[in-house]
Amino acid sequence: MRASAANWLELAEKVWHFRRDMLGVNEAAELRRRQDDLRRGLRERADAARLKLGIDSLEDVLRRTGGAVYPKSSLSENVEFFLVAAIMILGVRTYFVQPFKIPTNSMWPTYYGMTGENLPPGAPAPGPLQQAARFLLFGAQRREVTAPRSGDVSALFFGNGQMAYTVRSDRTWLVFPSESKEYTFYVDGVPASVRVPKDFGDFDRLVLDTFFGGDPAAFSEYWNRLKETGGMEETWIKLSENADSLKEVHRISLNRTVAAGDPVLRFDLMAGDQLFVDRFTYHFVRPTPGQGFVFRTANIPAIAATFGDQYYIKRLVGVPGDVIEIRQPALFRNDRPITGAEAFDLNARRVFPYGGYLNKEARDGASLLLRDQPVVVPPDRFLALGDNSGNSEDSRYWGFVPAGDVVGRPLFIYYPFTRRWGPAK
Repeated sequence: MRASAANWLELAEKVWHFRRDMLGVNEAAELRRRQDDLRRGLRERADAARLKLGIDSLEDVLRRTGGAVYPKSSLSENVEFFLVAAIMILGVRTYFVQPFKIPTNSMWPTYYGMTGENLPPGAPAPGPLQQAARFLLFGAQRREVTAPRSGDVSALFFGNGQMAYTVRSDRTWLVFPSESKEYTFYVDGVPASVRVPKDFGDFDRLVLDTFFGGDPAAFSEYWNRLKETGGMEETWIKLSENADSLKEVHRISLNRTVAAGDPVLRFDLMAGDQLFVDRFTYHFVRPTPGQGFVFRTANIPAIAATFGDQYYIKRLVGVPGDVIEIRQPALFRNDRPITGAEAFDLNARRVFPYGGYLNKEARDGASLLLRDQPVVVPPDRFLALGDNSGNSEDSRYWGFVPAGDVVGRPLFIYYPFTRRWGPAK
């Protein structure tokens, strides 16, 4: 009862501070008198019956004077709870730990972006229970293109052999605006489409696995043969539904016939690694080469012009004053093989699946770390590379990372529940 009395006194103080300028003289005096009576009972260690009478008297006054502070409706209590929770979450995200999702495979195999697990038509696929378990454990989401009628399968391809797509407006969780890539197959000339997140870069491998047995050489040979024999139909598509211009593409047969209702392409879209980022340490400790680090892209013109302000994750390879050079397949810092991360050594030795660091060419869009061209990291800048050097757009293409835009370092992979779950590397 004494604990209850103390709680009621605390509530009365809250009402007093929130409402005293709105209370009449008599109401204010009565509220203070009832508080003093109950407080006196606590000091004198009154029995439970006397304290109960004091609580009831104070509660009666609070009910008349409390306004929106007391009594509270269930709605106002829930709103206050969720508001305080949101403030706490935002505070933690801003100053201490922020969740981050790996979108692409530029840091593979250290971190995985979204990947596709092919489920070839005609082969067994996980049933509903397995699918539910895979969704919970690995974030697997089924994607399937179903044949609208029986006939030959064809598709549109860009001139470089990648399957053509159109970027369309979409929504994540049916609420948040986003963009997706829409790929379209044709069965006997009738379109059948599938959408994937814009960052998903594994679709061409799935097409290769499904229609060409996963053999790039077989696809290349087939592509060249169609080009030589006139087996490509030229057409035009929009790269984006909002674009004004068109891009030339080639429609080709995929040398496969399906029946109506059969899957043309079927796969599970596997979630990329989701991890916590330590936003606290870098306020006191300078980043060191070898660490994975997350940064914003708003002040990197080559990224911001196309993708805006996003969060990227790469590996830090150079701090101000460092001289960095790629001597394939190794990376050198200040004329010595770089140290600080296991990925450096694995890339230098090309230990599968690490493919080594590569000098990209200017004609490919690279501007830094070209062959025999060391780079000196300027003041207040960092140099960042992906562990998957052959498939990473990093500082070689868009330059240095401003020191003020560094967010923090990866801390812990919390999802999905794969062998990579645990402390980040």
